[in-house]
Amino acid sequence: MHLLQRNSRQVISVLLGSIIVFASPAVAGPAADPARHWTADNGNGTYSNPLFYEEFEDPDIIRVGDTYYLAGTTMHMNPAVQLMQSKDLVNWELVGYCMDRLDLGPEFRMEGGRNIYGQGIWAPCIRYHNGMFYVFCNVNGVGLQVFRSRSIHGPWERNQLPGRHDLSVLFDDDGKIYIISGNRRPYPIEELTPDLRGFVPGVRYMLDAQLGEGHHLYKINGKYYDVSAIPGASTDQLVARADSIQGPWTVERMVQGESLGVPSGTPIRARPNDPGLTLHQGGIVDTPSGQWWSIIMQDHGSAGRMVALVPITWHEGFPLIGLPGNLRKAPNTWVKPDTGHVQDPRPAFVHDDDFDSGRLNIEWQWNHVPDDTKWSLTERPGMLRLHSLPADSFFTARNSLCQRPPGPESIMTVELDTSGMQPGDVAGLGLLSWPYAWIGVVKGEQGTVLQMVDSTGSGRPTRTGQVPAPTMPPVVAASNPPTHLWLRVHCNFDTDEAVFSWSTDGNEFVTVGKPFTMVYQLITFQGVRPALFHYNTTGKPGGYADFDNYKVVEPRARGIERHIPMGRTIALTSGADGSYLAADTQTDTVVNILADPNRPPDRARFYVIDLGLGRVALRAANGKVISVADPNRVVLKDLGGARPDEAESFQWVNLMRGDMMLMSLVNHRYLTTRPNQPGPVTVTATGPRPDRKGGAEFKWRVVE
Repeated sequence: MHLLQRNSRQVISVLLGSIIVFASPAVAGPAADPARHWTADNGNGTYSNPLFYEEFEDPDIIRVGDTYYLAGTTMHMNPAVQLMQSKDLVNWELVGYCMDRLDLGPEFRMEGGRNIYGQGIWAPCIRYHNGMFYVFCNVNGVGLQVFRSRSIHGPWERNQLPGRHDLSVLFDDDGKIYIISGNRRPYPIEELTPDLRGFVPGVRYMLDAQLGEGHHLYKINGKYYDVSAIPGASTDQLVARADSIQGPWTVERMVQGESLGVPSGTPIRARPNDPGLTLHQGGIVDTPSGQWWSIIMQDHGSAGRMVALVPITWHEGFPLIGLPGNLRKAPNTWVKPDTGHVQDPRPAFVHDDDFDSGRLNIEWQWNHVPDDTKWSLTERPGMLRLHSLPADSFFTARNSLCQRPPGPESIMTVELDTSGMQPGDVAGLGLLSWPYAWIGVVKGEQGTVLQMVDSTGSGRPTRTGQVPAPTMPPVVAASNPPTHLWLRVHCNFDTDEAVFSWSTDGNEFVTVGKPFTMVYQLITFQGVRPALFHYNTTGKPGGYADFDNYKVVEPRARGIERHIPMGRTIALTSGADGSYLAADTQTDTVVNILADPNRPPDRARFYVIDLGLGRVALRAANGKVISVADPNRVVLKDLGGARPDEAESFQWVNLMRGDMMLMSLVNHRYLTTRPNQPGPVTVTATGPRPDRKGGAEFKWRVVE
């Protein structure tokens, strides 16, 4: 049964040194409306990254028949190791977890003043062999967890092996089972016993080449491949190939500086020549039609690490991300994979929970192993009741119930009833990170106070229980507020700012304190986590707080980036210098020009022709269309009524924050201007610059 199902009993059977963990099927959530919740599917046969606009770490992927399965890191959170499935590689469903309770010692339960923030279970390897699903996942300081199940829904049997860092497993076609691990050369390749309960003595090969970590080991067409990532956030991914598991190995760069336009700093303040946060660490998979794809991780600032879906092109025997003519780079928008399955857009994650079903939304996770006697969905039906447990701070409070916040912007609101709180109790809505921040009610002997706390500048906590107190005084919003109130936090991941507010009626909200600056850090090793919490500062349990109607609004789930102005006349301006894309009718070439930013001239007006699959042709005012004669010469061409061909076709590539690009189908590179140098444009850019000032990033507006 699922950890998050109230009034359940944890069923653990010890059999031959194994632990059987029973997991419930996925909990049905609210209606998944693609207009209200992020989905990568654009609804026109294309998709745009990120695959999920929220954190999903260390992805590994497999295909079994016509279904794809994805496993991701959960670190200290419970349940542990999230599992997803899809038929088309774009629309995914969270189906469950491998382990209901990551209960491997007192620190996993936040006992004795210790915690496992930033540790826990990570970098899973998912495999399928002879009718069995396997997930291999290391827990630092504990050991390698081996999960197995006949169904992706469980139940999962678990056994433990000695620890191996960022491992990957290969079931070879001769019956042998290999495991590679490590984060520095040479990388050991060992053999597992057939029952996966030990290592074969004396078998230890070495992959002696400069690679990285986050291994993904494969055998494809008789050759061995290991895909790994150079450690860091602005790094690349490498791939090694060998004819034998014993080597020798040849290494190629699989990803080179591909950021998809994501900056390393706060997006709206991206600095010039920002290297960006690059794609690194991910697995590869094929489709029945013979295509190859990668789901690969990318840091995204305070929102955490997300994943992108990118095409793979085989080049000289190596799988490289990208398309012919532009290898080691990847389009942010592209045609959906040919999986043989057609599906309408469906969000993977819908975060709302009214607590009426008797079970928590499957997306909830506890910050550590919870005390199941201290929370309930049945004591007051239709509400989540959290009984307070002793803690010094929000950061050390047990039974904090968390979710991942969707980007690029999300507004989390919850109702709170404080009538059951006792002196010393603190309850509310917080952002679990370091520094942390929260808004909530503090119950004292003489009354209650509604306040907002920001721990910025408070030093670093330790895993042995020392947590610095906030240096900034709390901001008091109200003394003796009503016992029934609404709390809200509005997160904007383009500005990395969060604004807390509260309401007495759920309609009119009052802001409290200054915006909280969200950061990504290695203390929790995650992006910020909205959390419902309740703890007591007197050193003993207190009362209870009731939470209801947790709502998450995503204002930009379908922003301007998703709209292509088909059949409209538009003007395109460069993000680098504000110059217009324009037609030079005397030379029949395409240029960029400086002109009145409020009054685009006629030659800067283009009619957008819909070519299907998010592809467009642009027709100038004289009736000619933009055509790529060669990468360095973009001309105007009279088609004489014929349909635009490949040379006239551009993939409309959307970036976030209103930017877009035009990718030529001739060479899969982008139409680009030369910043601050009006003149002929080319189709030579390999991708967007994180500061959006490379000359290939445009903004558009209708000018009819």
